[in-house]
Amino acid sequence: MRPSRQDTDMVEHKIYNMVMVHNEDQVLLLDRQHDDFSGFIPPGGKVDFPESLTASAIREVKEETGLDVWNLEYKGVQHYVNEEQNVRYLIFYYVTDSFTGTLLADSREGNPSWFQKSEAMELPMQDVVRTVFPLFFQEGTFELYLHAEVEASDYTEEILHT
Repeated sequence: MRPSRQDTDMVEHKIYNMVMVHNEDQVLLLDRQHDDFSGFIPPGGKVDFPESLTASAIREVKEETGLDVWNLEYKGVQHYVNEEQNVRYLIFYYVTDSFTGTLLADSREGNPSWFQKSEAMELPMQDVVRTVFPLFFQEGTFELYLHAEVEASDYTEEILHT
């Protein structure tokens, strides 16, 4: 049974993060080749309860790349609403050029590598990653709203600059 618009107690919320680590004209991406979210992607992952959003972003970068990051700048949020599954995914986006460490040679989430920022958009990546990629480097913050309605084969997309 799908909850009514007024009954949000039945809606599940899943919270994630994504961090664009960059070094001058290079960006750090994972070559993710498993599950339903394959392609090149910035590091990030699920926010574990009860950790903070920023602490989870720092932890995910360390686990997936071997790098220690700090000075994370909040860039925006994406929320993907799937009415059929009664779930809302929230993804918080950050960018940083502050890091130390050595890249992992192998990561279960995908091998991390540096790419020229100007060439990164040519890599295979999910549509949503391609959509937010330039937003990491624009002034201000953004909100990306994706809504998959019941019995719809596609979703609506709206980008708000805040």
